[in-house]
Amino acid sequence: MGNGLARRLARGDHRVVVQNRTQDKADTLADEEEGAEAATGLDDLVARLNTPRVVWTMLPAGKVTDEAVDALADLLDEGDLLIEGSNSNYKDSKRRAEKLSAKGIGFLDAGVSGGIWGLDEGFCLMVGGTEESFATAEPLFATLAQDEGYAHVGSVGAGHYVKMVHNGIEYGLLQAFGEGFEILEACDYDLDLSQVANVWRHGSVVRSWLLDLAANAYAKDPHLDKLTGYVEDSGEGRWTVAEAIDLDVPAPVITLSLQMRFRSRQEDTYTGKLISALRNEFGGHAIRDATGEGK
Repeated sequence: MGNGLARRLARGDHRVVVQNRTQDKADTLADEEEGAEAATGLDDLVARLNTPRVVWTMLPAGKVTDEAVDALADLLDEGDLLIEGSNSNYKDSKRRAEKLSAKGIGFLDAGVSGGIWGLDEGFCLMVGGTEESFATAEPLFATLAQDEGYAHVGSVGAGHYVKMVHNGIEYGLLQAFGEGFEILEACDYDLDLSQVANVWRHGSVVRSWLLDLAANAYAKDPHLDKLTGYVEDSGEGRWTVAEAIDLDVPAPVITLSLQMRFRSRQEDTYTGKLISALRNEFGGHAIRDATGEGK
């Protein structure tokens, strides 16, 4: 999404200097006549920006972001502002903000949603930090977001906290759509799932952007034959479940949707084998051996 953010800002007449760990990606943005400039490193990036600087990081959560924030902490000056836009754990955001604050550097944690569609349709932004820092960066958020698509949701960490729960909800929605369409695919009717998804988009209670995307996916691949069922997770679902446990809030749908992602990565399970063996032992139920043959 960093590519889309940079391009949308440049199109909105903001001066944009980009830097990427893969230099070709930064150079491409400069070559596309989007109005961006390509820096060769973080030091070059900081040197090119006018003070007070606003630097936006968009990296994988965890160690890579920590390294970038630490490097920028040594390069930026008092009065500069760092916006951290990855799907970071909100506790990490609070820690980073405290470290930067000691040097007089502002910090905003920005939860960003919109994916590859955000460039043209606008992003959704959930921002945590001080009122002063938010006011400094608000023109950027106004350019990036859809109408009413950004908000200052609270103090440092609140932006990533809201985005964490947003992604937990997303897990549950995706799981529900997946299960529903699997039932439709397995039934005796010869259903056109692209048609079903499309008709649900118009007036149905379950109409949504995810349903729009389902219709797109089925139009390209009617039975999803080109895909595997492997589903990765990037952390936010785990953190949402952990937070629910800490707060004593029941969240069975999100929790089970996370567990199903783990299941999607297994070709076979030891649990399934034992259940099959036990059903055979107590009830004589049919089992399949390792070759797939029934007994």
